[in-house]
Amino acid sequence: MESPLLILPLFHVGPVPITAPVVITWFLMLGLAIACKLATQRLSLMPGKVQTVLELFVTTVDGQVRETMQLPPGPYRALIGTIFLYVLVANWSSLIPGIEPPTAHLETDAALALIVFAATIWFGISTRGLKGYLSTFAEPSWVMIPLNLVEQITRTFSLIVRLFGNVMSGVFVVGIILSLAGLLVPIPLMALDLLTGAVQAYIFAVLATVFIGAAAGEAADQSSQKESPIP
Repeated sequence: MESPLLILPLFHVGPVPITAPVVITWFLMLGLAIACKLATQRLSLMPGKVQTVLELFVTTVDGQVRETMQLPPGPYRALIGTIFLYVLVANWSSLIPGIEPPTAHLETDAALALIVFAATIWFGISTRGLKGYLSTFAEPSWVMIPLNLVEQITRTFSLIVRLFGNVMSGVFVVGIILSLAGLLVPIPLMALDLLTGAVQAYIFAVLATVFIGAAAGEAADQSSQKESPIP
């Protein structure tokens, strides 16, 4: 019996197998890029409905970053906002008949977690410097270096497992009930799946903010205070 986690390739690009989650991800990325392009084409001082929603989203992301990291949100807005939008749309793609969300596969979740892992290192080094960032692993004492290194790795795995487990379980439950009870009965569960998908996108984005803030927060906060002294 084949594992339900086994993904057969749809086609190959040279030696590289291309699976269904990869193709769906390409379409989601293309759709998000087109939607963002159209939404930002005609910005004005008197915003319409689309611009109002866009501004509300940006303001919410900025507020979340500022509240969580205690830092100006500018450098982190694009990354955190993009992560949230992609995970949200990917989770909700399960409502399209015949589509299995990319976030229900370990490969996609691992890629997202690795992006957060790399961003944590990047922002940590860019704000603290290489020596300053490496010194954080020796806090509060050099004895903690092994534990801090393990924590850096395990929290990346926690991102993968949390997103994968919640999204995959939702897909399985809706699929099983749909096969047993017909089309109408699972509708309340599909509505619950919408809520779960939004919550999981929010949690993933907030955890990414927390991890990046832990690496960059203290040094960046000190530098911003130096640049903007209170008269």
